[in-house]
Amino acid sequence: MTQHVQTHDNTVTVHLGREELVIRQRYETIGIINDILIGLWFLVGSFFFLNTSLVEAGTWLFILGSIEMLIRPVIRFARRVHLNRFHPGTPGVGASHDF
Repeated sequence: MTQHVQTHDNTVTVHLGREELVIRQRYETIGIINDILIGLWFLVGSFFFLNTSLVEAGTWLFILGSIEMLIRPVIRFARRVHLNRFHPGTPGVGASHDF
């Protein structure tokens, strides 16, 4: 469970529970894998554009990369919703600032 401690200088210290930390790490890993796939699709697609016989396949890889880019905010939103279950009514706690 997370505890919030308000100090005299208006800083907030947040203590994460083990389960919450595991959830944060899992979503971060999913986000990293998604970003690697985006890079691969666009890199391979770019090389395919250098060969006229592979242009169509390159186009499909660019489309796939674009879909992966749309998945990125979905992952962040799912993470936020999942973490907000631990802190109902506390705005910003599930916010993703680390990826």
